[in-house]
Amino acid sequence: MNKKETVFVVSDSIGETAELMVKAVASQFFGKEVEIKHFSYVEDIQDINNVITNAKYSPSIIAYTIALQDLKEYLDHRALEEGIMAVDLMHPLMDAFAQTFDMQPSLQPGQMRKLDENYFKRVEAIEFAVKYDDGQEVRGLKQADIVLIGVSRTSKTPLSMYLANKQFKVANVPLIPELPPPQELFQIPRKKCVGLIISPEKLNDIRRERLKSLGLTNAANYASLERIFEELDCAQNIMKKIGCPIIDVSNKAIEETADIILAMFNKRGSFAQ
Repeated sequence: MNKKETVFVVSDSIGETAELMVKAVASQFFGKEVEIKHFSYVEDIQDINNVITNAKYSPSIIAYTIALQDLKEYLDHRALEEGIMAVDLMHPLMDAFAQTFDMQPSLQPGQMRKLDENYFKRVEAIEFAVKYDDGQEVRGLKQADIVLIGVSRTSKTPLSMYLANKQFKVANVPLIPELPPPQELFQIPRKKCVGLIISPEKLNDIRRERLKSLGLTNAANYASLERIFEELDCAQNIMKKIGCPIIDVSNKAIEETADIILAMFNKRGSFAQ
């Protein structure tokens, strides 16, 4: 029985950069991900020895990002002794920086995380999007950078998450004829709100597929054109009352809709970022 190809991702930090690089390269050879085993926050010789012990019993590569020169050299030495391929993902580029820009690296572990404020902003935005998804905790709408409104299956949630990955705090609220919209929608600046609409036919197809995936009948009221027309009419009336811009997402990918929203908000100067 052949042993599975394995890449040991070794880092003096969390190792997410090394993992992304490994996955990108592996996709060119296997068409799928190889098995990846993590050794994060490696900080001494014993940690390196643990990596070597695990790696030498299978066809494997060690891909590493280690800033400390002594630790890096020890890993290279031990890997060579055991006949294991070890690939330094960081120092060649670091050397290029030093030579080209006439600078010296700090050689301190975890520097990227310390400096990358964008990472923490993105995490905060994603947590916000989850908390205020689908009309939950409407009191938080005033804290949002963007508020998306629309009927069910107009891509509010995936669009919220996409924008959150770009560091924007996004809340979304479903519009349902039987439920009055939250008053908070009328209390926030209308420039923060975006209405999402879709053609009745497109929405009918999407909802029918959704019901099929759930094993439910297509005859359910949720997917009927009569119900869809009622919902869309109600939603557009609310959007007009709010006075927010409206985007037709019928034939748009999430990325395309997001680009429209960001261009619109940036033009208005609505973002403090």
